[in-house]
Amino acid sequence: MATVFRKALGALPRLGVQVLDLGPGAAVISRRGRYSATKVSADTWLVGGVRRGARAPAEGWGLRKAAASALCARHVAEFLVNYEVNCVIDVGANRGQYGRQLRESGYRGRIVSFEPVPDPLAGLRKAAERDPDWWVRPCALGRSASVQSMHLGWKTMNSLLKPSAYGQRRYRRFADTRTAQVQVERLDEVMDEALEGLADPRPFLKMDTQGFDMEVFAGAGERLGEYVGMQSEVAALQLYEGSPHMTEAIAAYEEAGFGITGLYPVTREEGTGRVVEFDCVLARASSAPGSSARP
Repeated sequence: MATVFRKALGALPRLGVQVLDLGPGAAVISRRGRYSATKVSADTWLVGGVRRGARAPAEGWGLRKAAASALCARHVAEFLVNYEVNCVIDVGANRGQYGRQLRESGYRGRIVSFEPVPDPLAGLRKAAERDPDWWVRPCALGRSASVQSMHLGWKTMNSLLKPSAYGQRRYRRFADTRTAQVQVERLDEVMDEALEGLADPRPFLKMDTQGFDMEVFAGAGERLGEYVGMQSEVAALQLYEGSPHMTEAIAAYEEAGFGITGLYPVTREEGTGRVVEFDCVLARASSAPGSSARP
């Protein structure tokens, strides 16, 4: 005899609602699209979208991206605890998405966010306004102190670099752009203020600057040695003119004493499966928990 739950599930498709029945007491319900499910343990299912026209059921790209993002956030949260980080330098903060993620994951130390573009800067300030340990600085960071043209109108992808030919083919937003002058500072010149009042500073550097991370990194100069770890968006496919390939960026980071602890896909081409960008999390070996090189 069908239960009320099963009868309700049976009626929903007639109302234009998609139903994926996972078994007793569990179902996925959506007004759009279709889903596949893979059982990975006795009580756990992996659910993903099935793209229209797909030859076989497969987890959707959105699900995989969300999973990678969640795994990266979890990894960073654990890293900050294990390495006793007490200040996160958030470069390319946009509207404060990264800072909010840090707080949601349990990090309670200082955050210093840098964002030069007025519109997202307003959103960043609103996100941080009730958090006394979240500081906002209205500038970009780079290799040298200067005033430069920032390409705007690209949502979270505003950049000090022009889009590459590949980038223009991939993103329609790059066709509609304007520029504005923004202030650029060197990282080593803002660190004293950022770390002020911390008895034993253990900073972590996060960079998401749309192709400009290596310029930010260069601006740290000799003070790179103070960072216990870092996170950088590295590119396997070039979206911006002059941006380095991930192998070049990672080689520079490793030469400076950092080693990879995690690599997570950010975006990929749906047709080919090629990854466009990765979030790369790195640690300074001498700062590792239990390291004899730690002070």
